[in-house]
Amino acid sequence: MKRFFIFSALSLIGSSSFAGQPNVLFISVDDLRPQLGCYGDKLIKSPNIDRIAARGIVFEKAYTQQAVCSPSRTAIMTGLRPDVTKVWDLETHFRPAQPDCITLPQHFKANGYQCEALSKIYHKGHEDGRSWTAPHWYPFGRAVDTDLEDWTKQIVTKHDVNTLEYSSPEANDPSVKKKDKEAKGGPSFEVSPKDESDLPDGATANEAVKRLAAFKAKGQPFFLAVGFLKPHLPFVAPKKYWDLYDPNSIPLPSITHLPEGAPPYVGHTNGEIHNYPGVPKEDPIPADFAKNLRHGYYACISYMDAQVGKVLDALEKEGLADNTIIVLWGDHGWQLGDHGLWHKHTNFELATRAPLLISAPGSKTAGQKCAATVEFVDVYPTLAELCGLPIPSGLAGSSLKTYIDNPSAPSTKVAMSQYPKKSPEGAVMGYSIRNDRYRATFYRLRNGSQIVGTELYDEQNDPNETVSLAGKPEHKELLESLAKKLPPVGSDADREGAKSKKGKDKGKGKGKPAMPAAATSTDDRGARFDKLDKDKAGKLSREFYTTHQSDAAAAGERFTKWDKNKDGFLSREEYLKQGK
Repeated sequence: MKRFFIFSALSLIGSSSFAGQPNVLFISVDDLRPQLGCYGDKLIKSPNIDRIAARGIVFEKAYTQQAVCSPSRTAIMTGLRPDVTKVWDLETHFRPAQPDCITLPQHFKANGYQCEALSKIYHKGHEDGRSWTAPHWYPFGRAVDTDLEDWTKQIVTKHDVNTLEYSSPEANDPSVKKKDKEAKGGPSFEVSPKDESDLPDGATANEAVKRLAAFKAKGQPFFLAVGFLKPHLPFVAPKKYWDLYDPNSIPLPSITHLPEGAPPYVGHTNGEIHNYPGVPKEDPIPADFAKNLRHGYYACISYMDAQVGKVLDALEKEGLADNTIIVLWGDHGWQLGDHGLWHKHTNFELATRAPLLISAPGSKTAGQKCAATVEFVDVYPTLAELCGLPIPSGLAGSSLKTYIDNPSAPSTKVAMSQYPKKSPEGAVMGYSIRNDRYRATFYRLRNGSQIVGTELYDEQNDPNETVSLAGKPEHKELLESLAKKLPPVGSDADREGAKSKKGKDKGKGKGKPAMPAAATSTDDRGARFDKLDKDKAGKLSREFYTTHQSDAAAAGERFTKWDKNKDGFLSREEYLKQGK
């Protein structure tokens, strides 16, 4: 079995001095596909993100490790792939599988940085107190820390900045959602009458401005992580940002069905967006409504971009810009009706490709673009090298400093993304291998060697991925070559039954296949249920359960099977018995 290095904080502390150390402004954007001015889009208004591009490098082919929030964010924050952290869904924390992992901000903290987080950095509910020197701040009236020894123990403090998403009090009332187990509380989009500072991202930008002033006064190097929620659903933005776009100029998707030749299970059912009131139930979503949704997404990009601008202005005002590295990244791409799909949750190019901009002070290549294939796990070692810190052993990625110094340098590796799916043959892990020209996705049975489905797209000649070429005999050698990049068989095995809490093989079980996720113990499933059941209601609705799983379609099938009394909820007993 392949072993992964565990890095110790003790070996990192005290390895650097403060003199001349650059600061880090680490900007995360939720559900942002690379549809920005600096990526060549003529429609989107993103002048402030374009400011970062002008002083840095735009990575044109940057790929997330899995196109869903928690696995993607965990990968960039730990420098480890989902198969190592065992985070493939929205309910799993990385600490059980990697209890001694030193995260990106934790590494900086150990080297004398003041490390603080605002809004969504890790997936909400998966905070990690070891990563920060202050509680993780949210624009919802609270900050969250976790016990340094027991990450499951949250320490919540309250503050006065408490924003709401919608203009309607009823839409913001969580009790309204419970009246209909399928529905979201408010609409999928809204032209907000609120001042932008009264919305979550505006409040986050204001807090970032305050933190920068405090950092300036303190004089200690900082790592400030600022998370913006838009353009994540619902598409809520003030009217002036909607007015930036002519509804008649908004394009429709070029393809509204799955690619020709693709396995039928590579998409999903658009479950999340259909749960918003007023969204048509049919797929593909009708063109007029699809345009409204796209309009909302674009407005949210521009609203978020304006908040980025506030933070950049503060950085300059405090005299910090010339000694601060800026990283802006989207946690994954997003499909706006492309292939008939909304959201992420796939291995398609539009879901796995995301913005990545890195601005290093004094760079002689500022304003250039890099076409090399890179991954989000590369960010950790890149920032460590740029800041003169040691690069921990065991990271999955490699530093991108070579490309910052020479953006035209050729690619040296492929990018790998993955997504779990359910095929007729059983549960599979879809591994997507992207080189300079092609994307090949192999659907391999979980904890097995059999590949039961394959996709291949020529991204140069078919950028919309309309036809899979996997069945063409002339591409056999190409597929065989790319298949050699797949991780070892068993990499996607659930941690239970494979490793003990300390990460060592269990006694006589060494070398035996790990237990699949469905075979985990009753005690462990009970703990999972309790973690999901945050309101202590003793049951989970279909909408809540499916949207907290990595594959909503497969989760819906499980829900139907397990809901034995057909009341539309999973009781704790039903969750434990799994339909048995």
